[in-house]
Amino acid sequence: MALRPAPVLSPLRRGFEESVDLFAYSRELTMWASAGDADAMWLLSLVQDYCAGFAADPTGYAQDTRVIAKLGLSGGAAMLSARQRVQQRCARFVPQDGFSLPVIVNQRMQAARAGSLAAEAALLAMDRPLDAGDDYRRELVQRVLDSGDPFAFVAIAPAMGSVGSGRTETLGEVSGSDLSEIAWRIASCRLGMDCSPDGSMMTNYCVNGGICSQDETQDFSTFARDAGVPRQGEDNVEEMVGTLLSHTGVEG
Repeated sequence: MALRPAPVLSPLRRGFEESVDLFAYSRELTMWASAGDADAMWLLSLVQDYCAGFAADPTGYAQDTRVIAKLGLSGGAAMLSARQRVQQRCARFVPQDGFSLPVIVNQRMQAARAGSLAAEAALLAMDRPLDAGDDYRRELVQRVLDSGDPFAFVAIAPAMGSVGSGRTETLGEVSGSDLSEIAWRIASCRLGMDCSPDGSMMTNYCVNGGICSQDETQDFSTFARDAGVPRQGEDNVEEMVGTLLSHTGVEG
């Protein structure tokens, strides 16, 4: 099978990582979503998810950030940088925007029903699939693999972790362990996802998961290998990534 290059991200998709003002970006997305653009609906849910913690209580969020800065904790610099990045990008959102989990799920439901594969994948990872049957799950995983869509890969990744243990027949051979989830995320990086130190993936890991790199220059692939992959598991992860990319036909 001839390999093809990774898909080029659309300007609308690039905007999620590149925009310094996600409020303005969300207004653009809302316009496209109102016209029926499924990808815009999906991207709007990403903005809601990214900014939810800040928007719920901007004053409290800023106060917590100042406390972290004063504590001078080991590894605190990365957390501080990530939180400040969220504050700057989400600065114009307020509690009244209502970025609750039900709102985000509903947004993804709309996007999935309009045709967004990434939204479908995210709903599976949130245990709210459009269809509860195993045949649907199996078919969805195959569609994600065939698409080579980095957003769909990273969206489905949580479902491929330890939560999917014992479901290899449904979820595929790269599933059921923490290393499997990491492999899906690294594959998304190879497919064009922004996995840079300041990208949304690294930011979410740090701000929401409390897992921050001690080296602020590390991208996700390097960080994951340092922090999440036992030395004896490195070859296994690389093999998993290769397996995933072989399904897409995209150069890794």
